[in-house]
Amino acid sequence: MAKKTDDYVSNKIHQDKVFPIVNTIILILIMIITLYPVLNTVAYSFNEGTDALRGGIGIWPRKFSLESYRSILSDKAVFTAAWISASKTVIITFLNLFWTSMLAYALSRPEYVLRKFITVLMVLTMYVNAGLIPNYLLISKTLRLSNSYWVYIIPTMFSCFNMIVIRTYIAGLPNALVESARIDGAGDIRVFWQIIFPLCKPVLATVALFVAVGSWNSWFDTYLYNGGKKELYSLQYLLKMKLATTQASANAAKTTADALASTTQTTPITIRCAITVIATVPILVVYPFLQQYFVTGMALGSVKE
Repeated sequence: MAKKTDDYVSNKIHQDKVFPIVNTIILILIMIITLYPVLNTVAYSFNEGTDALRGGIGIWPRKFSLESYRSILSDKAVFTAAWISASKTVIITFLNLFWTSMLAYALSRPEYVLRKFITVLMVLTMYVNAGLIPNYLLISKTLRLSNSYWVYIIPTMFSCFNMIVIRTYIAGLPNALVESARIDGAGDIRVFWQIIFPLCKPVLATVALFVAVGSWNSWFDTYLYNGGKKELYSLQYLLKMKLATTQASANAAKTTADALASTTQTTPITIRCAITVIATVPILVVYPFLQQYFVTGMALGSVKE
C-alpha cells in the first residue's frame, strides 16, 4: 500500500513538472507563429523596393531603405489626416463610453419597469439592419452630415453591443453598494458617478479599446461621406488612396522605362507594409496600458447576467 502511494506521489510530481514545460513550449511556438508575420511586414517596409520584389525576406530587411516611409510621410496631407483620425478617435471613444455607460446603468436597475422592453428593442437592432443604402440616405440626406466632421462623431456615439457588455458588468456588482448610498441620500446620478463608474474601469477600458480600434481603422465612412473633401480625409482612407496610386504607378512602370526608374525605391509591397506599420503603431502604443483591464473586463463582463 505504501509503495502504491509513493508511486502515485512520484507520478504526480512528474506530471506537475512536465506540464509547465510542455505548456511553455506550446506557448512559445504560438508566439513565434503570431509574431513572425508582424516582423516580416516591418522588414519589408524597411527594404528597398525592387529588391523586395525578389521575395525571400525574413524578419530583417535585406537592403535597408527608408524610401517607403519618405514617400508616405513627405505628403503633408498625411499629418492632417492623422490629426483627423486621432481627434475623432478620442472624441468618439469618450462620447461612446459616456452615453453607453449611463444607459447601461439605467437598464441594469431592477426598479426601472421598462428596462426589459427597451433592452429587447435595442437588441433587435443588432439582428435587423436596414442595410447600407438606407443608412447612407439617413446620414447624408436626412441628417445632412455629408462633407462634415460630425459624420464621424454623431452616428458612432452609441453602441448597443457595448451597452450590453457594460450593463452585464454593472448587474454583477453588489446591489448593497447602491442601497447603502441611497440610504445616505445619494441620487441616481451621484450613485453612478461616485460608486458605479469607478468600479467599471475594467469593462470601460475594454469597451474603450474596442471603440478606439474601430474608429482608428475605419475608412469606409470617409469613402461614403467625405470622399470629396480632402481636408476631412482620415488617415486610413488617405493611406489607402496612397497605396492605390503606388499600384497604378507600378502598372505604368511595366510599359515605361522612366516610370520603372522612378519606382525602383518603392513598390506596392513595400508601400503596403509601411502603411500597415504606420497605421498599427498607435494602437500598439495604447494597448499595453489597457491590457490588464481588457482581460479582467471581458472575464467579469461576460459571465453573470
